[in-house]
Amino acid sequence: MSKIGKKPIEIPTGVNVKVEAETMTIKGPKGELTKPLIRGVNVVVDANLIKLTPVEGNKENIAKWGLQRALIANMITGVTAGFEKVLEFQGIGYKANVKGKDLELSLGYSHPIIIPGIEGISFSVEKSSIKISGLNKELVGKVAAEIREKRPPEPYKGSGIRYKGEVIKKKAGKKAVAAS
Repeated sequence: MSKIGKKPIEIPTGVNVKVEAETMTIKGPKGELTKPLIRGVNVVVDANLIKLTPVEGNKENIAKWGLQRALIANMITGVTAGFEKVLEFQGIGYKANVKGKDLELSLGYSHPIIIPGIEGISFSVEKSSIKISGLNKELVGKVAAEIREKRPPEPYKGSGIRYKGEVIKKKAGKKAVAAS
């Protein structure tokens, strides 16, 4: 039995939930999200609660029960509050600029790297940090991971792009090893 799947999801005021055949649409103050439902999990909308139950006869349905609940809860959070990831960059000459919907990064390569704007995602840059925000948690995380991949933090000086609060274990250099 799924501890997460058992919990009903409360629908906040100002949010409309519509379940059709195999898709779920949630509209809120920040926008609208549509996602296909996982087969093997029944979704029932009562007044201001969403209740999920697994279809009997298959262990996989019980495994998917908690996942479906988490996905729906993330959709509701997305249309009410939204999601955001903050990346920090450190290094000599590293810069980031927002040009229209695109993000332009100068990360020490011979050419600037352009991350194209995706519908539903917005970028903002302050000094040495990049904020990625949007309604879809999966999409925000994917875009943040793609940006971090362009110049991951290196273990000697720590320069590169990292998530805010991420701890990078630094290695001792040649001089520190030779001195001991």
